[in-house]
Amino acid sequence: MVKDDGLAAGKGVVVTSDRAEALAHAEQCLAKSGGRVVIEEYLEGPEVSLFCVTDGVDVVPLLPAQDFKRVGDGDLGPNTGGMGAYTPLAWTPHGMVDEVVERVALPVVREMALRGAPFSGLLYVGLAVTRRGIRVIEFNARFGDPETQAVLALLESGLGALLYASATGHLGELPPLIWNHGAAVTVVVAAGGYPASPRSGDVITGLEAAGAVEGVQVFHAGTTHAVEEADAIVATGGRVLAITARGASLAEARDRAYEAVALIELDGSHCRSDIALAAVRGEVTVPG
Repeated sequence: MVKDDGLAAGKGVVVTSDRAEALAHAEQCLAKSGGRVVIEEYLEGPEVSLFCVTDGVDVVPLLPAQDFKRVGDGDLGPNTGGMGAYTPLAWTPHGMVDEVVERVALPVVREMALRGAPFSGLLYVGLAVTRRGIRVIEFNARFGDPETQAVLALLESGLGALLYASATGHLGELPPLIWNHGAAVTVVVAAGGYPASPRSGDVITGLEAAGAVEGVQVFHAGTTHAVEEADAIVATGGRVLAITARGASLAEARDRAYEAVALIELDGSHCRSDIALAAVRGEVTVPG
């Protein structure tokens, strides 16, 4: 991966296996006034999101999830804030979560304490599972959307108790988290024109029917009440709704999520039709 180390209107990165193409892009970056270039390892493999709760000393991982950033089926089109997610991930290597905690999360938490900036809260670890093992893509310090909806749908333990233990430095005293043994799938319904120029003001119907589907919760993100009609819900643009379904299996959770999505009417809206599909089919593989 060869990146222009500066503003490039989203066109500053080249991912290639062609050495000549990589060199040509680097030369183009360096030819600019004050030009600099960044060379990064190409990470081939499926991505995983792992949320880790910490009190600055101990780390408690939640279930790993996978989200879908591209707007279109088959991971086509521009990046978005996330068009859907699912958990658990049956295809991940055995012991992966423990490895990430020991090799990534705990070292970060300990290093921050050593630097006089202790961190407590939610450490988001974005990963790629490559042929050479786990690689870190990014960190964040918050719950990630839409993975959170799927992950917390399966949490049977009290979320409040977990967060309180994090805030008060007592995570080490907390009993192991209890998880539902099923699966959860989240499908995002986006406004027309998203992500380039999302529409707003369109009325949403079918929400009650969607929420009545077994195992389904409808989370509102970009909605508000219509001024003229007190009972009407309208879209305010972007990713409007996150339809989350639980099921005894990933296939059942996915079917329920899309059953609920089909009941929602929002003019011009769109969603991906392949959230968790490859996982249900057993087609997600780790390179090597």
